Amino acid sequence: MTNKIKSIIEDYNFTKAVKITIASVIPVLVLTYFNQFTIGFNVALGAFLASTSDIPSNLKHKINGILVAILIISSATFFINILYPYPFIFYPILVVMVFFLSMISVYGLRATMVSFSGLLAVALALGKTHFGWDIFYDVLFIITGGFFYLIVSLIFHYIKPYRYLEIQIAEALRLTSKYLKLRSNLWDLDANRSKIIEKQLNLQVELNTIHEDLREILIRNRSKSGSSNQNRRMLIVFISLVEIMELAISTSFDHAKLHQKFDSNPIILKTYQNLAFNLSKVLKQLSQSIINNTNYTIAHSLLKDLENTEIIIRNYEKQSEENDQSETVLMLINMLHYAEKQVEKIILLERIFTSKVNLKDFKIKDKELEKFLTPHYYPLSTLVQNLSFSSTVFRHSLRLTITVLSGIIIGQLFSFHNAYWIVLTIIVIMRPGYGLTKQRSIDRIFGTILGALIAFGILYLTDNKIITSALSVICILLAFTFTQTNYKVGATFVTMYVVFVYGMMVPNIDTVIINRIVDTLTGSALAFAANYLLLPSWEFKNIKTFIKKSVEANRNYILQISNLYNAKGEVTIEYKLSRKQAFVELGNLMTSFQRMEQEPKSKQKQMSQIYKITELNHTLLSASASLGSYVQTHKTTKASEAFNVVINAVTNNLNAAIDVLSDDEPTAYVNLEKEVAIRFKELKDILSSELKLGNLEDEKYKLKMQEFQLVIEQLIWLTSLSESILKSSRNISSN
Repeated sequence: MTNKIKSIIEDYNFTKAVKITIASVIPVLVLTYFNQFTIGFNVALGAFLASTSDIPSNLKHKINGILVAILIISSATFFINILYPYPFIFYPILVVMVFFLSMISVYGLRATMVSFSGLLAVALALGKTHFGWDIFYDVLFIITGGFFYLIVSLIFHYIKPYRYLEIQIAEALRLTSKYLKLRSNLWDLDANRSKIIEKQLNLQVELNTIHEDLREILIRNRSKSGSSNQNRRMLIVFISLVEIMELAISTSFDHAKLHQKFDSNPIILKTYQNLAFNLSKVLKQLSQSIINNTNYTIAHSLLKDLENTEIIIRNYEKQSEENDQSETVLMLINMLHYAEKQVEKIILLERIFTSKVNLKDFKIKDKELEKFLTPHYYPLSTLVQNLSFSSTVFRHSLRLTITVLSGIIIGQLFSFHNAYWIVLTIIVIMRPGYGLTKQRSIDRIFGTILGALIAFGILYLTDNKIITSALSVICILLAFTFTQTNYKVGATFVTMYVVFVYGMMVPNIDTVIINRIVDTLTGSALAFAANYLLLPSWEFKNIKTFIKKSVEANRNYILQISNLYNAKGEVTIEYKLSRKQAFVELGNLMTSFQRMEQEPKSKQKQMSQIYKITELNHTLLSASASLGSYVQTHKTTKASEAFNVVINAVTNNLNAAIDVLSDDEPTAYVNLEKEVAIRFKELKDILSSELKLGNLEDEKYKLKMQEFQLVIEQLIWLTSLSESILKSSRNISSN
């Protein structure tokens, strides 16, 4: 329990909640002392609205984001108030304003959060309109609150400039540890491999998000403000984690075949599995040391585990010489090489966290790193291109605008006491996807009812304003802590906060609670119905695009691997970028599939086929990365003509799949099936004769055979997978 509380307190969401609470509570307390509660409340409102746009990034983008948010929320508040008395002008402007604010989310996460700030400002301005000079005073107080939040945020930034970065690194370590643990579980004889692969795919989605976040902070901070020792340390850790993940994904074993071969000698696989478990444990312990702010203490001797594994494999190698087990020995040696590389990388991480490494020894090319960043620019053309029904953001913006207008009309027709709560609920709940909107609607209703009951019960026991004031501060802190991670809990504390505030201001609190529940139910119902009925964006209509992009990214990665194998030399930046893009697009595909799982059963079309092609893309990426990783880390022989023939056949299959998924007429590719079969037979015959005549004691011969076996296996695997992807693409497109 203590560890759970500590992890919540150390979490970035709690830190941001503290910032919002301080920026919102101090103005109210100070100005209430001077009998200016209304001014204090408006300043607090400005601080809260500005806080939404405060997302982790480098300092320049943080400041710019908050300043833009202040401009938008003050402008929205001004126009709502100034135009409200003139309905014929007000409603058309309101429609344009809501639509435009929603549309700017096409520019990414920060723009989405700024958009959310503006929409919240619109909803809250509808709740209490002003007239005359009061409008200008109200806007001024909101601007003051926004700047006050900016000051508070900057103070926190300078107190702990690296804390968010450390927490994200800790989370990346934890998730990577979990991924390696799943790989270890694959060695269990009765392992549910399909379920484990599904969990690995879901983990990759989470890791892709964190990796992108870390690239943004580490690389952009480095390029903008130079490289501090801590920034450099975290960058090396991040690069190492990416390499560990690539190595894990790139190295796959035929577990069933290995179990079949070693059933009579289980100690080999058991020893190897123990080493694999300990790799995972070390990463988890590193993560915990960061979260707990404690010095990392080495608890596992990975080198000793590796030595034990090597001894067992060497013993088996000696025993197998008489039994012609050359292929099996090569499989074990490949397993050992994978373990050696992972141990090397994880020991490097241990050295970094125990200050036993000179960071200056690591040469990092800034210009190359910058190419891995997502560009930050906001051309008008992006907005214009999204003004079509094919754009998910456009459909959502139109849907949200119509629903908000409907909420206002219903509130006025039926004389709701606080009709703006309906609009507020719609804005908070509605998301482009049906599944998330549905879940947030349920969580919002549950949290509102539960929060109202708890708060009413407390107010029934005591009406002491000091107690309720203290509880309202605690509730706002907990509300902002949990809103991002557990919306149900966050909604509960938001409702309790609202009830406590109204409990101090009005006598008939029971009426307030009932109105709050009715408004929330109405807003939730409208949001849910709109997402289902009004220009719905069902995932099955978009998922082919994600599949196509994933296939394209895998094809590009395979072509870069082929170039590297043919040309030798240094790994190019194009190779690294293609590898990154392959991982990103696979994550996007899996995210799309997850959204589809949340939709109504009637809209979950071709689920088995879509999951199959998602898994095929994952396996293709794994096989490609395996070949790419080997080419990078070994001195390889000259690429044969057979290699290039097979690679051409693989890319032809993937190109054909892309054509099918694009609903284009398939390009007439040269049929290489017969030639590929001839080449495979040729390669296998050479390998077989070499294994019979060669000597595994000779190191050069051994390395040559390892390369020969791995390349042949991966080529066979890539060919089979590309054919399966083409077949699955045809099945999906034909239905």
